[in-house]
Amino acid sequence: MTETVLETRGLVKDFGGITATNDVSVSFSDDELHAIIGPNGAGKTTFFNLLTGTLTPTEGSIHFLGEDITALSPDEIAQRGLIRSYQVTQLFENLTVLENVRIAAQSRHHSYDLWHDADSLVEPRERAESVLDRLDLLHKRDVIAAELSHGEQRVLELAIALGTDPKLLLLDEPTAGMSPEETAEMIHIIDDIAERVPIVLVEHKMSVVMEVADRILVLHNGRAIADDTPAAVRNNDEVKRVYLGEA
Repeated sequence: MTETVLETRGLVKDFGGITATNDVSVSFSDDELHAIIGPNGAGKTTFFNLLTGTLTPTEGSIHFLGEDITALSPDEIAQRGLIRSYQVTQLFENLTVLENVRIAAQSRHHSYDLWHDADSLVEPRERAESVLDRLDLLHKRDVIAAELSHGEQRVLELAIALGTDPKLLLLDEPTAGMSPEETAEMIHIIDDIAERVPIVLVEHKMSVVMEVADRILVLHNGRAIADDTPAAVRNNDEVKRVYLGEA
């Protein structure tokens, strides 16, 4: 049965008289991969920042798994399972691949204890190994993160997100800076993850969006101008005008 995972109601964010998010009401279900697109300045990043608590709405509300999370902090939202990756890779570059993911797994389910060896925490290590195996990174478990290729670092970022046992993943430009070969591999990984975890992604590459998305939300000047299937969005006259540059 389809369930609503995340919902916004009349979401508005003003910055000194400039409306970055303008009355956005949208819902994201657990059985569809959602993509958010729009031209530069459309409000995509602001929308993500509102969802994750980095920004507080001027008006409206955000509901995650039936709970009003509008006033919660980013940490409180993350603890509930709404996890975000970023366009710019954020890793512990001097730690190994396994250590990066293990820390993520530990942060969700264990308090930090400076008096115990992290290797003694069996559950986070096993979860980290399982996630790395699923994403075909287990053979790199002992490699320092900074030594990975760009594409591998992006996959590691996904592994870190999965290590927290998310209920919903927000992916910000997951294929940014990738070669065509790396992009194809990332599409495969996203498709695989989406079978287990609901995903909402922001992505500039239309070829990626059209291949992975079941539903597309189009933002323009902070307003939702379309929220439909890829085929319907492709044929939407307003989308063609403001996003694709067609008359």
